[in-house]
Amino acid sequence: MTEWSDVWLVVPVYNEAQVIGDVVRHARETFPNIVCVDDGSRDGSAEQIRAAGAHLVRHPVNLGQGAALQTGVNYAREQAGAKYFVTFDADGQHQVDDVVRMLKRLKDEDLDIIVGTRFKAGADTSHIPWIKRFVLKTVVLLSPRTRRLGLSDAHNGLRAFNKKVADSLNITLNGMGHASEFVEMIDHNKWKVAEEPVTILYTEYSMAKGQSLINGVNIVFDSVLRSGAKR
Repeated sequence: MTEWSDVWLVVPVYNEAQVIGDVVRHARETFPNIVCVDDGSRDGSAEQIRAAGAHLVRHPVNLGQGAALQTGVNYAREQAGAKYFVTFDADGQHQVDDVVRMLKRLKDEDLDIIVGTRFKAGADTSHIPWIKRFVLKTVVLLSPRTRRLGLSDAHNGLRAFNKKVADSLNITLNGMGHASEFVEMIDHNKWKVAEEPVTILYTEYSMAKGQSLINGVNIVFDSVLRSGAKR
């Protein structure tokens, strides 16, 4: 546990009482420091988080995943000894082994942030539903900034980054559009970025919470419009 005492997992949570307890307990076998942001849940998620031993921060109403991530990072970066941060999903899709590998690279290489990818060499794509693959590849295709940074899966929620990134992070898009905004900040701040092949565990439960094609495309168009407005 002491090997990762300088790491904080940030988990946005919205109505995940069915799975969040197991997700936190499993992650805490490796990472002692986890903050869950209960984003206005109405299903007892907060009680499951407390019982599993994570730090709990609550939004009184649902603000969206982007807002929950920013709240969680704000909390984590103020904790003594915090040096590395990971955004981690609440629905059981992300794997602890992938996080360990990403963090080892972050500590050993000259990088500020590592983003998980489902599509580069070394990643197993056979388990990804075809419609999901189509959505994700369409998002990258429509985002020139994403391609310029060499990212193949910019909407992967599994990210590991250092305190330099955490201290500068300022997510303003409360909803799912925050993923495109994250890419925008990487580009604007010249953070040194790399990708790491990861495995996303798709279950019937997690797929029910996934975004549709039209929502994914809308996110990219929103990012393009934001970028154009800043030029």
